[in-house]
Amino acid sequence: MSKKYFGTDGIRGLVGQSPITPEFALKLGWAAGKVFAENGNKKVLIGKDTRISGYMLETALESGLIAAGVDVGLLGPMPTPAISYLTRTFRADAGIVISASHNPYYDNGIKFFSSEGTKLPEDLEHEIERMIDQEITCVSSEKLGKAFRVTDAAGRYIEFCKSRFAPQSLKGMKLVVDSANGATYHIAPNVFQELGAEVISIFASPNGTNINEKCGATHTEALQKAVVEHNAHAGLALDGDGDRIIMVDENGVEVDGDELVFIIARHALKQGQLMGGVVGTLMSNLGLEVALRNLSIPFKRAKVGDRYVMQLLKENGWSIGGESSGHVINLAHMPTGDGVVSAIQVLAAMVETGMSLSELKSGMEKYPQKLINVRVSPHKYPLEVDDVKIAIAEAESMLGDEGRILIRKSGTEPLIRVMTEGKDAELIERVAQQVAEKVTAFAD
Repeated sequence: MSKKYFGTDGIRGLVGQSPITPEFALKLGWAAGKVFAENGNKKVLIGKDTRISGYMLETALESGLIAAGVDVGLLGPMPTPAISYLTRTFRADAGIVISASHNPYYDNGIKFFSSEGTKLPEDLEHEIERMIDQEITCVSSEKLGKAFRVTDAAGRYIEFCKSRFAPQSLKGMKLVVDSANGATYHIAPNVFQELGAEVISIFASPNGTNINEKCGATHTEALQKAVVEHNAHAGLALDGDGDRIIMVDENGVEVDGDELVFIIARHALKQGQLMGGVVGTLMSNLGLEVALRNLSIPFKRAKVGDRYVMQLLKENGWSIGGESSGHVINLAHMPTGDGVVSAIQVLAAMVETGMSLSELKSGMEKYPQKLINVRVSPHKYPLEVDDVKIAIAEAESMLGDEGRILIRKSGTEPLIRVMTEGKDAELIERVAQQVAEKVTAFAD
């Protein structure tokens, strides 16, 4: 059964347009509160990133939850994985994150964590959607929920992150940390500083509208320059809600999620801590699959989205997976993707091996990839058009066994993603352009 509001990663959209409106957030809070109140202690935590619209949505959700008889703990600006951790720590029935991750400030979203700190099961999402269509009924006054502010949330999460670093100290290491003017601005620099590193903090001054603006995991140019200028050992780029990490090596070269997954998996193998294999996605670089195969590490591909990576990990009893975008999961440490904790694992590999980041990633050779994003109207379906299907078939024939093409609709933005990959960089560029042109012709 398809869902009306929930996508692959919660509910997202343009602020002020349905469903990202105060009216909908109020109804959503009430509906979720009714579902959560059926069992448990009727307590929900709400955290947000640094978008100016977070205040509006937080207040509306809070009102709806209280009307349903649920107590609300307000965390303030907090990374998404921190909300997962704190939901478990406070034994709450659920955690709510107000964030649109790597998207611009004028977008926002709402997603939920279960009491175990994992993505909300789809059956609960269906139940919440069913309740949204019902009229709001307020519980009697004596049964109304209460709101309270969690004042020590940041400190608790910082200490948790530090506990994930086995070598105990980063003394002698210089790091540049880019917080994307997002939810990690008061978390990430402190974690690495308290572990002993010399930290140069950039993009840690959020103003409500500068989140992800030419910074963070989606725009690493400034970080690359800063790493070289400061002669740093590495650079760390989080995204707006802190669940993604992209790193930069000592030479100013970007190290993406596929390479980070490889480094973490190989180090876990050497430490005798690797559980089974590794899960990537349909978008994961072919070089990752080849490098893992050379280490006799099993590899499987899930649909794009950390939800699906998580599902496949659990199905196989494995712990490590991720996406090239920087979503890196290690279930040995966290039940969800965590940019800070993932960076800690990479830094631990650097400390324990004595190798630089560039040396660590050299064990994996990336195949050339070309990704073209085509913006489409919400109700257009160019992938169902015959001319587009023919173009895709021709592309597959041209690439043969030396490459692949992947066409998919984004789960978070109104985009069709055209990705080609192979040994011949010129060929994959030409093929991607040809297919993208056909998609564009039917996109408006």
